[in-house]
Order: sequence, then structure tokens, then C-alpha cells
Amino acid sequence: MTHYRLDDAGQTLVLHAPHDGLPACVYWGARLPDTQDLAALTAAAEIDLTGGTLDAHPRLTLCPQTADAFPGQPGLVVRQTDGTPLRPRFGGTTVTQDDGLTLTCVDAVAGLTLTFFFGIDAATRMMTARTLLTADAPVLCDWLTSPVLPGPQLADDVIDVAGRWCDEFQLNRTPWAAGLRARDNRTGRTGHEHFPAAILPARGCTNTTGEAWSLHYAWSGGHRMVLEELQDGRRQIQFGHATGLDASPATRFETAPLLATYSGSGLNGCAVAFQRHLRDRIVTWPKPDTPRPVHYNCWEAIYFDHDLTVLQDIANRAADLGAERFVLDDGWFGKRDDDTTSLGDWRIDPRKYPDGLAPLIEHVQALGMTFGLWFEPEMVNADSDLARAHPDWVLGPMDQPLGRGQYLLDMANPAVRDHLFTVISPILSDHDIDYIKWDHNRMLPHADAAQTRGTYDLIDRLRTAHPLVEIESCASGGGRIDAGILARTQRVWLSDCNDAQERLRMQHDAALFLPSAITGSHVGPRHCHTTGRVHSIAFRGWVAAQRHMGFEMDPRELTDAEATTLRRITDWFEANRDWLRRADILRLDSADPSVIAEQQTAPDAHRFVVFAGKAATSRQSAPRPLRLTGLDADAVYRVDIANRNDISGLSRGKPALKTGPIELSGRALMALGLNLPYALPDSMWVIEGQRL
Repeated sequence: MTHYRLDDAGQTLVLHAPHDGLPACVYWGARLPDTQDLAALTAAAEIDLTGGTLDAHPRLTLCPQTADAFPGQPGLVVRQTDGTPLRPRFGGTTVTQDDGLTLTCVDAVAGLTLTFFFGIDAATRMMTARTLLTADAPVLCDWLTSPVLPGPQLADDVIDVAGRWCDEFQLNRTPWAAGLRARDNRTGRTGHEHFPAAILPARGCTNTTGEAWSLHYAWSGGHRMVLEELQDGRRQIQFGHATGLDASPATRFETAPLLATYSGSGLNGCAVAFQRHLRDRIVTWPKPDTPRPVHYNCWEAIYFDHDLTVLQDIANRAADLGAERFVLDDGWFGKRDDDTTSLGDWRIDPRKYPDGLAPLIEHVQALGMTFGLWFEPEMVNADSDLARAHPDWVLGPMDQPLGRGQYLLDMANPAVRDHLFTVISPILSDHDIDYIKWDHNRMLPHADAAQTRGTYDLIDRLRTAHPLVEIESCASGGGRIDAGILARTQRVWLSDCNDAQERLRMQHDAALFLPSAITGSHVGPRHCHTTGRVHSIAFRGWVAAQRHMGFEMDPRELTDAEATTLRRITDWFEANRDWLRRADILRLDSADPSVIAEQQTAPDAHRFVVFAGKAATSRQSAPRPLRLTGLDADAVYRVDIANRNDISGLSRGKPALKTGPIELSGRALMALGLNLPYALPDSMWVIEGQRL
């Protein structure tokens, strides 16, 4: 047998494993019939040959090898320990089939073995693939790709994800072209600017219709992506660790898992697969049956100015607004009065907390809230007892450029990890803490896979010792968001920007991968600290209610009317969060580019909510119809506005939704759409639907 397939309800992957040479992916796309002759499929995929080339096309295998005269980017770059390049030629594939496929190829002369692993999850429609290289003697590996997949021919564009601090998840759309498109993230973390993913939409694909292929590399330490079109028109997709990330000789090198899915229902089909897979397969929930609690984080209320009486007053107000978890942010330890000192000294500051954290925790719990605490374990300030005692634990030279006034600890050093565990774990044992905000506020001085593995190890140890503690991944906002860190955490801080207008766009684009349950979103201050904008409490509240809701402002600034509005929105979130936790986030194709709209739909489509955010002024005077998606076409739905109190006085017409619920078929809602009342910029319509 030389042909193998993996299937779910919507997609098929076909691999060809010849008797000589490496296996190759000959098909990845829409579900093929069970009766499909795979040998005939492979023969049909063979391309013709013409002049100006070799006498045979070098095969595009799961790891293209230079020994085959492959003209593009090789999948493996490996050297002897003295630097001499190796050009292995693998063959003799053996295949094991169990829950997935394992394909093993050997070069006995070079003493190297390549193993490819494939699995597919029928429930989430997600394929997982990774590559393992083992050597009889230590070698240097500069590049190892996860199994290479073919790029679709009808994908005219590539969408990848860039960003910056306070403006994460920016989508770049660039055309496929002859040659190479590559990115090599050497910052040592996922990065605001380097979310490790690519989406390949077919010609004519939208959010709701058409074909799309989507891939994500589940690794937090920097990645390399190669999208290449060869002279003959074939396309290859490679993902792996950033080049040279493993700098030392070793006998084992392994890629992180590559998550990949195909959709025949537009970008949303890929998005739903990722949302479900991250939520249901990657994230492990300490208390899976507990509703997602409404957060309060004190950072933008007090910064480093900690005072117990003030914090107790803020906690009172937060609880009154509906908060269920109080998170004490940076500034509680060492002599941490600003960001130049005390990182690494994880001891409660007796000046600010003479009786420790117990009085604050007890006050918070008496209000019905749980308690969370901020840490930044991987970092150290020069002005700290830890750096003075162990300057050898600092990663890189002392004269390196700093980030936020701090250095990194060498997390590859077991002594560093042991120390951090022995100082952090007792804090969690001695206090009733159910949540850690784990921050990471600067890039590495040099990329190093061992640093990432060391961090993974420390988090794993702490989770084993404290299995009921939930962890949020924060890195100056969204600087470390990926499936690798999410295998160890339960929440991500999408951005340090609490501006509701900016968040509206970021959340919309991040939903191509991230589910609602893990995506933190907070109601920020009236006067946003990162943009200077002023937004209404209704707009800020509803944007936060789109995801895992929280507050991060000084509640003392709220007027009575603002507090009433925020309580109403929080009550709505708490009443709906259980079904929303498992809802699919579907991006809507809005005819008005000023409207950013999404539909969160229960898995059985029995109910939904539409968030239609007005991010700018429309060019036309009246709202354009907003078409819904993913409904039962023959069912009838009752649809109503959840926030009718927000209707502006400039809305003078009589659209049916303005005065009460309407009943329409799913087909009408998807084909005609909804005519919403007029909306001012920086406002949100929240539309609820129930199948009758």
C-alpha cells in the first residue's frame, strides 16, 4: 500500500508514500468520495514537463531535499558538528496507522531518520502534523519544516497576520507570486507582529462563502513561514521554528504541531474549526463547568500606587457592577514603585501590605469575588535582589538594550526554573488565589528555543502543583498568543489597548483563530489611556461583552447613569455567557465598510446574537441591510434588539426592528438581511435571535 488518506466531514488529505524517496501530499481539499481511487488521483496530479528544466520534476515531498535537486526551499538544513553540510537522501518509508498516520524515512549512510506524524479531529475538523528528526550522532539543525503541504492553485492571495503593541492582529493580504514569501520571527516570542499563521482564500472567497485553507504553527518562541511558488507553478507551504533557533548539536529535533484546516464555507469555516479546536482540544480548563467570571483588573485605576483602603473601595464598586474576579496587577512585590525595580523579587511588599495580601483577599472574597495576581516570572530588573545575587542568571550581556527597563532570566537553566518555582508556588499555596496574569513585557536579546521550552516547563510544574489555578497569557498585550502557550493557559490578553474602537477591529480579526471563551476584553476608562479617545459606556461595555468580559478602569470615575448602563450590559453577559462560551463566532460580510459585524451562533443554530459595531461614519445616509449566515434556512427566527435604549434621536424612520421583534425565516435573514436603525459612529447594535 502506497496511498493513505485522512478525512473528516468536510476535508480530505491524501499522502503518497513511494517505495523509494520521501512521501508527499498529493491532495488537500474538499472531502473526496470514499470510493476515490487514490493511485488514479496521484497520477492525475502529475504535471507535464517542458524544456529548460531537468528531465524530471524533483518531487515536492513532505520535506523537500536538496539531494533530489529540488529547486526551491529545502525542508531540512542540517550540518555535521564541524559545520560540514549534510545532504541526506531519505527513503524506505514505513507507515503505521492507528489514530492517525506515522511515516518514517531513513538515510542509513547519514545516520538520520525523519518521521512525519498526521492526525485529524473529526469533531473540530482540524488536522495536526509535525516532523521529527533523529540522528545517530549529534548534528546541527538550522531548519526543519513541519510536513510540507501544497499551496492551492486558485488562491490568488495570502492572508497573514502582523501587528504592533496596542494594534494586534492586523491582516495582510498579498498576492501569490513567483518566488518566495517568507517571514522569520527571531524575537524569541510569538510577537505582536508575528502571529504564526497563514490563510489562503480561493478566488471569490468571502467570510461566508467560497474555499479557504488556514494554518497555524503552535509554538511560542518565534517561527519561520515559507510560501513559495516554483518556476513550474507548484506551490509549497512550510512552517517551523525560526531558523537557527536550536543552536547546539543534538540528536533530536522536532517541530511544533502545525494545525491546518480546509473550508468550503468561506473564512468562517476555517475560523470555526480553530475556535472549536483551541477551546475544546488545546485549552485545559481547571474548572470546566464554572461560568467564565467577569473580571476586574486594577491596573489602569492605580498603576503602581497600591493602597489597601483604596483597593477595598475599588473592589466594592467593582463587585456592585457585577465583577466576579478581582485581579491585583503589577506593583505588589519587592519595592516596586515603578517599572525600573524589583522584578524577580517575588515577596509581598511590607510597605504597601504590612499584613500581607490576606486583608485584601478576604475583603474581595467577602464581596463574592475570587482573587487573581500578576506575575512576570521570566523577567528581572538590574535593581533587584535576584539580579544582585545571581547576575549569571541573566540571559545575554548586561549592556544589551533593555525593554521596559528589564532583562530576561535564562529559562533554559534548571536552577532558574527551580528558584522561580520555589518562590511562586508558596504564594499560591499560602493564599486563596485562583488566577495568574502571566506577563512577558519584552522580546529576547536573541532567539533561543531552549528559553521557550524552559518557560513551558515552569508553567507545567506550577499547573501540576496548583491544578485549579487559571492562567492568562499576557505579553504587553497580545505578544504571546498561540496554541503552544494555550496548551498551558486558559485566557489571552488580546491587547493592552482598551479603546473600544480599536478592540472592535482586533477582536473581529482575531476571531479567525480565537474563541470567545479565552479572549479577554475589558471596559476601559472613559478617557482611553493608550489612544486618548473618549467613548460612551454603552459602546465600551458592548465591545467587552463580545468576548470574556471584564473591567479595567477606575470605577470611581463612573456617573450613576454610566454605572447603571454598565450593570445592564454585565447582566446581559452573565445571562448569556453559558451558551456564548460554546458559540461559533461568524464574521459577517457587511455591505457597509464602516460596520464591523459578527454573529455568534449556538452550535445547533437554535439561537444567535449579532454584534454590529459602527466603527466610522457611513458614506450613505441610511444603514445598508446586514445579511446573516449559518442559520437553518427553513426555520423561523424571532429577532429583536437587545439594546433598544441606545437608539439615537437621529433615527427618525420606522424599520421594523426599531419598535419590536420580527419573525423571519433563516433564508430571509441570510438573503435579505436586517435593516437596522440608524447608528452613530462608535456605537453597537446587539441583535438577538431565537429559532421558533
